[in-house]
Amino acid sequence: MKSELERQTEELEQTLQKQLELLKKESEDWVKVGGAVLAGALLVFAVVQLKKKKSSRKTDKVLEVLEREGLLDKDLEKKITKSEKATFWPGIGQRLLIAGLALAKEKYLKDLFNADQTETFEKGQ
Repeated sequence: MKSELERQTEELEQTLQKQLELLKKESEDWVKVGGAVLAGALLVFAVVQLKKKKSSRKTDKVLEVLEREGLLDKDLEKKITKSEKATFWPGIGQRLLIAGLALAKEKYLKDLFNADQTETFEKGQ
């Protein structure tokens, strides 16, 4: 009786160890995917900020020239400085995000539901 309990305890410890190893392996993949998405998001953010700065500088120069020439009034200034409306085509940021997600999917998620892993998990239960 005592030896059977010790054997069951050992089997449960081994099963738990295998499940923890599997969890660690899967969590590493998720961390890599999360890191790739975060890096892509930071890249997109940087590109958008640079584009806004460039656009803002051009707008400021145009406003300065119009004011010097005496052609600037409130309506014209409002038309020049109002933000752009959304377009039908996605922006570069959206394209980069989609490309990053596709790359992460191909690179890290292809083995997620591999038959070997599901068999290992089923044996552990």
